[in-house]
Amino acid sequence: MATQDPTDTAAAGALTLRFDEQQATSLALVGGKNAALAQMTRELGAQGIRVPEGFAVTAAGYRDYLDANGLVPRLRALLEAFHAGRATLAATGTAIRQHFIEGSLPPRLEAAIRAAYQALALACGSPAPAVAVRSSATAEDLPQASFA
Repeated sequence: MATQDPTDTAAAGALTLRFDEQQATSLALVGGKNAALAQMTRELGAQGIRVPEGFAVTAAGYRDYLDANGLVPRLRALLEAFHAGRATLAATGTAIRQHFIEGSLPPRLEAAIRAAYQALALACGSPAPAVAVRSSATAEDLPQASFA
């Protein structure tokens, strides 16, 4: 079962985690969807059921992206304007999305994602495997609630 608290402090600072790593089942580290995929990889794989390889960009990687692009104060200001009634939900969402699109990956995060993808390619036996990209927030798909 997916866990709520990371048990490995080294994993808490990791920017990516492979689904076959124990820490990848931590909701706090990788979010609900990723934790569920990691759980399937570990449990079904152990039963001989083939589950596609994969990896997660961790919450630490997400925070690095926010910090490197100075997004926290900008997003906070946008949300405050929305909550104060000075901006619509649509305008706020559009502005937030634009900030993320205009941002760039910090070099450390880009390197971690490239390394994880290269390891995935080796594991799959393909130089450029096709991948599916999913968002996975740490407060979604919880045992008590889902925001799908």
